[in-house]
Amino acid sequence: MRESGIIKRHGDEHVVAYRVMDVMLIILTIALASYIYTGTWNIYYVLATSIAVFSFSVLAELLGVYNPYFVSSLRQTLAPIVLSWLCSVGFLLLLAFGFKATDVFSRVTLTLWFVATPAILVAYRGISSKIRSSSRTDSYTQKTIIIGATPAGIALANEIESKREHGLRLLGIFDDRSAERLREEHGDVKISGSVNDALALAKERNFRHVYVALPMEASKRIKQVIHYFSDSTARVYIVPDFFTFDLIQSRWRNVGGIPTLSIYDTPFYGMSTFVKRLEDIVIGSIILLLISPLLLLIAFGIKITSPGPVIFKQDRYGIDGKSIKVWKFRSMTVMDNGSEVKQATKGDTRITPFGGFLRRTSLDELPQFINVIQGRMSIVGPRPHAVSHNEEYRKIVDKYMLRHKVKPGITGWAQINGYRGETDTLDKMEKRVEYDLNYIRQWSVWFDIKIIFLTVFKGFVGKTAY
Repeated sequence: MRESGIIKRHGDEHVVAYRVMDVMLIILTIALASYIYTGTWNIYYVLATSIAVFSFSVLAELLGVYNPYFVSSLRQTLAPIVLSWLCSVGFLLLLAFGFKATDVFSRVTLTLWFVATPAILVAYRGISSKIRSSSRTDSYTQKTIIIGATPAGIALANEIESKREHGLRLLGIFDDRSAERLREEHGDVKISGSVNDALALAKERNFRHVYVALPMEASKRIKQVIHYFSDSTARVYIVPDFFTFDLIQSRWRNVGGIPTLSIYDTPFYGMSTFVKRLEDIVIGSIILLLISPLLLLIAFGIKITSPGPVIFKQDRYGIDGKSIKVWKFRSMTVMDNGSEVKQATKGDTRITPFGGFLRRTSLDELPQFINVIQGRMSIVGPRPHAVSHNEEYRKIVDKYMLRHKVKPGITGWAQINGYRGETDTLDKMEKRVEYDLNYIRQWSVWFDIKIIFLTVFKGFVGKTAY
């Protein structure tokens, strides 16, 4: 009887090294600063360092500093590193002032620590990247071949050839199909030989890695090829043809000892759920406090310019497609909330003069910060549509309902890229959905902060907001 093996997660050693080195450098920096200036190292510095290390580690993880896809890129990790450290410093100072403990620290020591740490963390990454890059000469890179000129195989080949940091040198793609057939299916793809040619090279130990990238439906052929290479010492990997699917927040999950892979998933699990909610509560509360005078002025303006309630509540879809009540300042003479809701258009007679101003400037959306505090919405996420529009577009826009894998937002990636307001053509809605799904794929706290920042400059007004 064959026993099922358990698939273990392959960790990137350099990612672990960055985590360990970051902690060591933070500790070493304050220790040196303290000994150089005061000649002491007491329990207060130990406590402050522990808090800073813990908060930085958590924030850096959440902001993607240790994301395997970006960890080797100084450009991708520079801003998250600095932001993680600034937030850690802010938290530490808040605690020190709250407990009236600022007098036990040397201001010069802390200043040196606060300023030098991010510079040292960034410099370490730059030096590490240079050393790793220079050490990867042809004699040290691991020779690699790919079996299968599939979309997955071609994408892997491009990745290996374009990024030396993987430490791989591609010898070629091997495929049994004829050159004419491959040209018809994939264009000009250079083939180095057949699978038998690759096997002959493997037996001569001419390469170290074999990546099998055959189509998923060719399971019999995949097993056969893997069996062939069992007569060699090459390391064999399967490249599942996930390009068949449009992956959204895909992740491995073990059900007992059985590994499974999600295709459509939410980015919010465990700690990320807590962080997203904390982000909404903290930023939402601050914004509500700042705009409260403006809310009162707008409410007064609505009351004196047109009859009817100040707040308009409409049924919309929330996370997982559950119905929620979304609040807006009333900007029309009607309050459609049924099976048919007509989108506002240019010159729409239903819009009041004051309401037109509110809609053009997105001020009618401000009551949704109350929805954020209630937990129905987030500050950043796909914009919620009326239920009738959801039911209409889910039938004609591919993957439309996947936008509901997260809470709807007041602002979003689609809005700051110009897709807000009226969607009078199908392609506009398709582009909006495309940006929404890209947001879900790429979500991070840093991405949210970027969208909020950009909203201030380009998200409030638009040519299609009527």
